[in-house]
Amino acid sequence: MARTTTKGTCHFCRQVFGKATMTRHLETCPQRAVSFATAHGKTSAVPARLLHLRAEGLDAPSYWMHLEIPMEASLQTLDSFLRKSWLECCGHLSRFEIHGTSYSSYIDSEFGDKSMRVQVGKILEVGDQFVHEYDFGTTTELRLKVLAEREGVLQKKAVELLAHNIPPVIPCDICGKPATQICSQCIYEGGGWLCELCAPQHECGEEMLLPVVNSPRVGMCGYDGPGL
Repeated sequence: MARTTTKGTCHFCRQVFGKATMTRHLETCPQRAVSFATAHGKTSAVPARLLHLRAEGLDAPSYWMHLEIPMEASLQTLDSFLRKSWLECCGHLSRFEIHGTSYSSYIDSEFGDKSMRVQVGKILEVGDQFVHEYDFGTTTELRLKVLAEREGVLQKKAVELLAHNIPPVIPCDICGKPATQICSQCIYEGGGWLCELCAPQHECGEEMLLPVVNSPRVGMCGYDGPGL
């Protein structure tokens, strides 16, 4: 899909780092440490074990994010976050593949799928890699990895976004200016990126165009954002 970009923004200090170094930065970010200390200092703070995950597009790794989720939260909670952040367009089914077991948004006993209501801390540990699939027709696949575990406190949001990629600047196939539209048919042939001026001239017709958004689902099905 999109050309590779390697930089992203830390949500604590707002500084930009390469994809390969963001994990190390988050371990030592001073502003994250301040946020951590402030949260622990509140009388209402509820201790929790937290998992630090990185998610990225399986076929579009230029889209990536770091997030943190309580170990007692469910896979369903993680699925809802991924849908809201990157995926949801038409209420499609989804599933996780973890250690050879499928955890589905719709349990089908014929295929042995299990429920997403299981707690993440019961099936995941540091170093684990797993896959998330959304939409079994026009599928968007994500690769996730558990990077770390720590003691923290429960936040208002069930899943906290720690960092994410800067939107890739993808050139228009015709004139080279930044693309703002993508053809939902041509994308499967590696093209279809168009700027505002060139989009009306596209041979597939304007009804096939979708906005370019910061998500590995860009250009697929009816997805028009928001993306991160």
